[in-house]
Amino acid sequence: MSEEILINVTPQETRVALVENGVLQEVVIERAKRRGLVGNIYLGRVSRVLPGMGAAFIEIGLQRTAFLHVSDVVDPTAENGATGSVNIENILKEGNEVLVQVTKDPIGTKGARLTTQISIPSRYLVFMPASRSTGVSQRIENEDERNRLREILLRCDSARAEAAADTPDARAYSGGYIVRTAAEGVEEEQLAMDMDFLQKLWQAIEIHITEVKAPALVYEDLPLMLRIIRDLVAREVENIRIDSRESFQKLQEFTARFIPDLVGRIEHYPGERPILDLYSVEDEILKALDRKVELKSGGHLIIDQTEAMTTIDVNTGGFVGHRNLEETIFKTNLEAAQAIARQLRLRNLGGIIIIDFIDMQDAEHQRQVLRALERSLERDHSKISISEVTSLGLVQITRKRTRESLEHVLCETCPTCRGRGSIKTVET
Repeated sequence: MSEEILINVTPQETRVALVENGVLQEVVIERAKRRGLVGNIYLGRVSRVLPGMGAAFIEIGLQRTAFLHVSDVVDPTAENGATGSVNIENILKEGNEVLVQVTKDPIGTKGARLTTQISIPSRYLVFMPASRSTGVSQRIENEDERNRLREILLRCDSARAEAAADTPDARAYSGGYIVRTAAEGVEEEQLAMDMDFLQKLWQAIEIHITEVKAPALVYEDLPLMLRIIRDLVAREVENIRIDSRESFQKLQEFTARFIPDLVGRIEHYPGERPILDLYSVEDEILKALDRKVELKSGGHLIIDQTEAMTTIDVNTGGFVGHRNLEETIFKTNLEAAQAIARQLRLRNLGGIIIIDFIDMQDAEHQRQVLRALERSLERDHSKISISEVTSLGLVQITRKRTRESLEHVLCETCPTCRGRGSIKTVET
């Protein structure tokens, strides 16, 4: 599986396209005036506590107050910074200052979602100041490698704790770590450098907190272009093309400092043809705004995005098959499973997703279609859970959503029909 990343930079926005084997799989768009907030850390002020909802509204300096649920609040009495085991009114009072991090951008009419479990990612590690535990990404499956990484982490952490014990601020070397997927096969020296970088960054944030007054931004995550490179976990990425000379130089400086093995794969794209015309990326983005998705066999999907959930209906369309009806339905559903996995990533659909596959009588066919869907979703970076086929023949999916869908980024509701898309008939 060969991967390529195309980055289009303009003063108004940055667009990043992830292409696998010449086919667009994912696109992320960040506008200069509406930068994503996920990962940002704020010193907020509690504006309202709602014990009945187990939540609080926090003022962090945005247009709408942000939302903090009790399940995202660190229990101050817990040793490892556990969350959700307390009554929110016992911890937060109106007017209190609280350090929070954005986990979900404001979407529609909802404010940003927050957590008090702060986590700061680097290339190989995630640092959690409120925790003392260590962990390894579940995507690293080799048990020997998991043990090796865990031992390195504990060894480096112990060495830093000993070194810090004689300093005035021993607290500077507290916190827990999670090893990211990108760390698989990485040497101890590189992990130690990452750990040192994260500790120094956290110390700088702590100093900044004492200098500002709530509500205030105390740490801003990297811009999209650098964030994509930092979070890039696939070793199959062959090259990263960027069409801005200035941004290309920034990217090279960033990778030379933090991810040296990627430097040789970054190249400036000087072509006259727009970079997103390569692999028909622009055309694919336009297609991703349509309700209807054509399948190669002649079948099609109908995707409807509503506030409560997204529904996907599978139809045989013009596909009539060759042998019998059950075989025709099975082949259409198999193809649809792969197309659906791609569309979820491409359109960035999140929340509850209901798939109405064509009814299959054969239980083995149902199992194979569900397995094909699971396999196709394995490459998705978002957290996903899939249910079994229900009695009505539906498959339920939940996909973690941290930013707005492609449609919500690129489109706005029609002022005439207000999104209904229908008018009264002549008879009416």
